[in-house]
Amino acid sequence: MMDETRAEAARQALFCEQVLTKSGSNVLLETLREAKSVAAWEHFPQGDVFDPETGAQWYYHSHPPQEGQAEHGHFHCFVRPEGANGPIHHIVAVGVDPYGRLLRLFTVNQWVVGDNWLDAEPTIALLPRFDLHFARPSYLVNRWLSAVVDLYSEEIRMLIRERDRVLAEHQSANDTPARDDRALEVTSELGVDLRQMAAGLGV
Repeated sequence: MMDETRAEAARQALFCEQVLTKSGSNVLLETLREAKSVAAWEHFPQGDVFDPETGAQWYYHSHPPQEGQAEHGHFHCFVRPEGANGPIHHIVAVGVDPYGRLLRLFTVNQWVVGDNWLDAEPTIALLPRFDLHFARPSYLVNRWLSAVVDLYSEEIRMLIRERDRVLAEHQSANDTPARDDRALEVTSELGVDLRQMAAGLGV
């Protein structure tokens, strides 16, 4: 991706954060604003978010609280290239802290999300489809998440390829197929800093 394209994605992500901050909110608060309570692993918003024009879909869930844990939870990002009733493919997960600040990007084993499997290159080809123009639960959250995936698309490509390499080399203790092995959950990950990335792009 050209640096100017990445810079524009960084500007979009930062703009969304700035508007939310000015409004006394943040990405995480906006995501959970309809929730009456927040239970670990429960999907937010209920029913997930799906943009019928692009096939992009996501949900957020949190972790059980653990001492010293920086990450509150993560957004699981998918694409349904054939529409709402078609196959669903996991693209990447986006981890955030309790203030909605970006912490990491990672991929997961198939059993974690139960998606329809695609190898790395067909999965990578879907990345441009993760682009949401949708009001629920918040237009700013949808644009922020779209911008983050766009900004880090090169890194996400590497993570997806690493996912397949890890799975190909994985040997389970009891001959369980790699994509079903509960001992292997996160298949690749990368710590990220949005402001540092933006500064490096001159934003």
